[in-house]
Amino acid sequence: MTGHRQAADRAAKGHIRRAQELALGRTEPVSIESPADTLRRRLLLDELLPHASPASLGTRELPASRFWDPAQHLDSSAPTPVPVLDEPVSLMQALRIAAGHSREFQSAKESVYTAALDLDLEADAFRLTFAGMLSGEYEQDRGNVDAQSVATTDADAAADEETAAAAAAGEGNGVVELLQGSGTLGVTRRFRNGVELSSRIMVDVVKLLTQDAASSVGLMADASVTIPLLRGAGRAIAAEPLRQAEQNLLYAVHMFERFKRTFAVEVASDYLSVLQDRQEIANAAENYKRLVSAGRRARRLAEAGRLPEFQLDQAVQDELRARTRWIEARQRYASNLDAFKVKLGLPPDAPLELDAAELDRLQAMTDRFAPAGGDTAPGDDAVPPADAPVTLRAPDPAQAGPLEIAPERAVRLALASRLDLRTAQGKVADAQRKVFVAADALRAELTLLGSAEAGQRRTGAGSAGRADADLDPNEGIFSGLVTLDLPFERTQERIAYRKSLIALEAAVRELQETEDGIKLAVRDDVRSLLRVRENVLIQLEAVQLARKRVHSTDLFLQSGRAEIRDVLESEEALLNAQNALIDAVVNYRIGELFLQRDMGLLQVDADGLWTEFDPNTVHEDEPEDAAVLGRRRDDDDIGE
Repeated sequence: MTGHRQAADRAAKGHIRRAQELALGRTEPVSIESPADTLRRRLLLDELLPHASPASLGTRELPASRFWDPAQHLDSSAPTPVPVLDEPVSLMQALRIAAGHSREFQSAKESVYTAALDLDLEADAFRLTFAGMLSGEYEQDRGNVDAQSVATTDADAAADEETAAAAAAGEGNGVVELLQGSGTLGVTRRFRNGVELSSRIMVDVVKLLTQDAASSVGLMADASVTIPLLRGAGRAIAAEPLRQAEQNLLYAVHMFERFKRTFAVEVASDYLSVLQDRQEIANAAENYKRLVSAGRRARRLAEAGRLPEFQLDQAVQDELRARTRWIEARQRYASNLDAFKVKLGLPPDAPLELDAAELDRLQAMTDRFAPAGGDTAPGDDAVPPADAPVTLRAPDPAQAGPLEIAPERAVRLALASRLDLRTAQGKVADAQRKVFVAADALRAELTLLGSAEAGQRRTGAGSAGRADADLDPNEGIFSGLVTLDLPFERTQERIAYRKSLIALEAAVRELQETEDGIKLAVRDDVRSLLRVRENVLIQLEAVQLARKRVHSTDLFLQSGRAEIRDVLESEEALLNAQNALIDAVVNYRIGELFLQRDMGLLQVDADGLWTEFDPNTVHEDEPEDAAVLGRRRDDDDIGE
């Protein structure tokens, strides 16, 4: 079994390498072998986590039985090293863990592998195929044996007079024992133009175990050729299943590459979202503490008669709401963290802590955004009159991030790089070929057949006394045949042809839909980056104002110039602004990843690690001046 599995792996990996080179211009390993040890298994065992069965630990932990022998079916090579689970886990390590342990990632790799195995099966139809068979038979006849019955067992019984005479004399006491064996070795080859060749050689041995122990050897060989001349002739027709299998493997490589990019962005998005939940816990905790302090001050003021009782009740109610928000934030974080562990392929009860520094790096990203200017900027000394004309301030291109490129360039890059678009283009070509094949099936079928045969077989008791056969071409049989199937009845083929044209139209529409969907997604991504960038700037100002408001209302409350409601509202505004800011920062980073994914330029290797697109470089499929295109306002910016 091991040899068969290894042979299938060699063939599949060879097909995958060739497909990757053709589809991507590079190769990388695609292994579906179950590792001897995994991070999931180690966590379950080391942390004593509950699990239902040995299958929870992996395929290699399945107990042996009469139906399952791990040593016979699994690779016993060196185990794959288990990654060390650092604490806390960085985003890059999370990507690496997901690539090695995620069930989605493994299923995607298996889809590529399955397509490679299907291609190998189709290719086998055009390989030189050998077939052999050996058979042996023992026969005992206890009936009334006479010369007539023995002599007529073969058409050439006149040559077997000695055998017949011995049988008539009653030798062997009326019992005939026969031992015969035969062996056949055949070879077949189908060519991609539709021609089929086959040949066989057969050897027979017949020996009587009674009477005179006569024996004979038979030897025979034959060969045949089938040549289609009209319907089914030519590489375009006969090799179409193989060509389609090759295309299917290319599509599987495209899909896997697209999956890796989408999956990496999903993991990063979930990772940052969990960190966002963690930051919201901190925000809720700080808000809770401030409201507890505000409630204490309100109580002291109420006891001193400086604050109405109902305002104290308001403070207590907001304190209780703050506690509810804090508890909900903690539970939401724990739930989303467990879901993220499952996304990585780890048990949800495994201990895992994410690196908060990833979020700190994103928050530091806001430093590159220049302060918003214009008439509405906070702290501006020159305030125009209330009745002065209002000029709306458009987003400043100078504040744009590095990936906020012109929509035209983003679309052009996407159309040149998106692998699913290449797949859609390939399926149009597939549909065209299917129309060609369906049209060929409407033609007449003209086939030329030829065969040659030499030698003789030896079977039965009557052939035991004959002379050994030999292969003499001068005594061979040669034949030729031409068959013509006129296309009078082609209803099934006509319907298949019409359906192939419909399928071609559907493939063209699918290509158009894919192309338009890519354009729409990329243009929306570029707009989203601008929108979220402006939101980041707005929320930065909102946080500053909210902090200032909290400080001032607290002072006003202590001086009796504000009510407790003003303090509570300012605290609520600060919490909302803080949560909105972290949400905007995370969304901007995720938006950058979405744009790179939708342009098809986020490169992800076999370990799940990415290489991001550098917008300052010229892509191989775009003009040299495209990298320095100036940013311009999009249509959606026109609103004055």
